[in-house]
Amino acid sequence: MSGESVRIGLEIHVQITTLKSKLFCSCPTDYRGKPANTNVCPVCLGLPGALPVVNEEAIKKAIMTALALNCKVNPVIIFSRKHYFYPDLPKNYQITQYAGVGAPIGVDGYIDIYCEGKSKRVRIKRVHLEEDPGRLVYPGKSIVSSPYVLIDYNRSGIALLEIVTEPDMTSPREARILLDKLRAILEYLEVSDLTLEGAMRVDANISIPGGERIEIKNIGSISDVERALAYEIVRQREILRKGGRVKRETRHWDSLRGVTVSLREKEEEEDYRYFPDPDLPPIVVPSSLVEEIKASLPELPDQKARRFIEQYSLPEHIARTLVLYRRLAEFFEEAVKIHYNPKRIASILITDYLSCIKRHGLRVGEDKATPEKIAKLVKMVDEGTISVNVAKELIFKIILDGVDPEVEVKRLGLTQVEDLNYMLKLVREVFSEYPKAVEDAKRNPRAINFLIGMVMRKCRGRLDPRKVRDLIVKELKLKV
Repeated sequence: MSGESVRIGLEIHVQITTLKSKLFCSCPTDYRGKPANTNVCPVCLGLPGALPVVNEEAIKKAIMTALALNCKVNPVIIFSRKHYFYPDLPKNYQITQYAGVGAPIGVDGYIDIYCEGKSKRVRIKRVHLEEDPGRLVYPGKSIVSSPYVLIDYNRSGIALLEIVTEPDMTSPREARILLDKLRAILEYLEVSDLTLEGAMRVDANISIPGGERIEIKNIGSISDVERALAYEIVRQREILRKGGRVKRETRHWDSLRGVTVSLREKEEEEDYRYFPDPDLPPIVVPSSLVEEIKASLPELPDQKARRFIEQYSLPEHIARTLVLYRRLAEFFEEAVKIHYNPKRIASILITDYLSCIKRHGLRVGEDKATPEKIAKLVKMVDEGTISVNVAKELIFKIILDGVDPEVEVKRLGLTQVEDLNYMLKLVREVFSEYPKAVEDAKRNPRAINFLIGMVMRKCRGRLDPRKVRDLIVKELKLKV
């Protein structure tokens, strides 16, 4: 579901979870799990006479993020007030940054993404800092059916990075790939732990020809962004097909029902009445500080992928998948140091390993595999001790149970068998049990795969499938 006619832009809100205090006060940031409205003070509650003080470390983390996203860092940062009358901000305005009346942290950046084998550059309009509002709790099953709303201000005032893209994406898939890439960059920077609830929230803007721009607010996961955009494209096209009008509005993504619902008509920028915050003077950013932060940047995903391609001769798509997870990339390099077969180790990690942890609802690093055990497994395959099929069977036990592959091979008797007579015996047994498959294989070489599979089942994967194939081909010739 894509096309140049679809235009998608994202406003990505990321909490700087590595800070110890909120953006404008000394309240701690570990608000999760605390009783409602206990992690607050006069500043984050907006009480009269309370004055904000900027968290210096938040500024540095924001500059680091802007640089990693190829932005130009502004020499002067100005905070503004964004006025709106929602209950999640008791003072009725949000302290934020807006280019129209001040200066955000960074502007004019970009992220390069790779979709369907093609590279695409998505422009970053700006990166700015703002305070997170309070959390609205809907006791019903959804925002629509809830009989009332509760407010918890513990989150109010948490330092929030907003990363705004230009509408350069043309499919929900591209939007998901961009968010995966951004997640990886933030993980490498150690700016935010996005595994925490509410650490990343996305407002997705989408328009199609003939309709107004629609904003889908506060989508809580990367996969839901893709789902919400896909639904919205279908919804808007159906309205236009029936002769209706897609009006400019803000909508909510109901993940339980898989639909968007209308919240309100979309506000215009002038509705927010932006003006510079009189309580926060402009902040001068010395060029020396910017250079210092730039020099401290870690090796980022694109740089690491290029190095993996050059240093380990990995295919580009494998290298780019590996570096999407910092821990996985580190795991790979540690395993390669123990046993040098980078291509086989990388292949196991991005196919068997990633599919296994996703299937069991785990994150990278939450399993029981270690670089030593994966390296040992690959070494056993390379030395001919076990077959590739046995390795694929063992990898899941290593990931989920933390077994030692050497111990498990000895316990189960899975050592690869090289006995030609034993191999021939099994091939002839299979020929006898599946005569029709033998006749099919005589006419169609692809049918040989079934016979190979039956032999491998009998030997529990202990034979080399290539040698089994060669032997089956020889036996078939004798049957002609």
